Amino acid sequence: MASPSKVSVVTGGNKGIGYAICRGLCNQVGGTVILTARNEQFGRAAVAKLKEEGYETVFEQLDITDTYSIVKFKERVTNYYGGIDILCNNAGIAYKCASTDPLMEKAVNTLETNLVGTWNVTNYLLPLMKAGGRICNVSSMCGILDRMWPDKRHPIRLQLLSDALTEEAIMKIMRDYYTAIECNDYKHYKKDSAYSLSKVLLTALTRVQARLLQDDPRGILINCCCPGYVSTDMSSHKGPLTIDEGARTPLMVCQLVQGCTITGEFFREMKHFNWEGNYYYHKGEISNNDPSEHFDDYQKLLGAGYYVAP
Repeated sequence: MASPSKVSVVTGGNKGIGYAICRGLCNQVGGTVILTARNEQFGRAAVAKLKEEGYETVFEQLDITDTYSIVKFKERVTNYYGGIDILCNNAGIAYKCASTDPLMEKAVNTLETNLVGTWNVTNYLLPLMKAGGRICNVSSMCGILDRMWPDKRHPIRLQLLSDALTEEAIMKIMRDYYTAIECNDYKHYKKDSAYSLSKVLLTALTRVQARLLQDDPRGILINCCCPGYVSTDMSSHKGPLTIDEGARTPLMVCQLVQGCTITGEFFREMKHFNWEGNYYYHKGEISNNDPSEHFDDYQKLLGAGYYVAP
């Protein structure tokens, strides 16, 4: 049920999946939906387009790669909106497969946006999250461990699975990738894998942040998800899914009902998915079945109060 008091923030909301997430939040959560974008012209145009469709959002400029921009955004939220109920970290970049830009340039731009930028936004905005807040990090199936390091004994894979993993350790793995590029030494990394690495580390970061929040009395849940292969500029419109279909899982993660305790986890196709491999969780057991099966069971597990796109 829509609530006039809720405040939602969506990064990268001016187009694609982020745009559809803003529309879904207007439809199901209501309140104030803050559409953010790096480019003010594009952001305001998206707000105007949503208004034409009957949805009221507000625009705030936010460049997740610019600490000053994040600080100014935090000040605006504090002064004008009071706090945040839902934070959807959707903003991200991906180079085209055919890109001939230098590997280091691609690596730094991709990781500093998808990983470090998201990390900074969350850290700066965490003090503003309200009790029962929900944080969704939009990741990717590229962030599945079996795809990045299929060897179960690989040292980086084992490190990422450790309960002792820290945020700084994740950032060191990123920096080590930069070193690998400089030295042309790909013993532990795939050569041109900045996007995949950014997403696997974002998923690992989500798990660490959930652990750091486990004693927070506000009961904040932070999870990540794969929206699917969506027809957007990022995919060169090759994906079979519409942006509304791509928004379904992020919207579900943003609206996990009160009483749900799932945090630090990965979701795909509106299902709880094991980020180590390629299977869904089902009542504590492994299920390789079609994710549409047993949907009623998952409704009971997650709560029926989330948005399902038509």
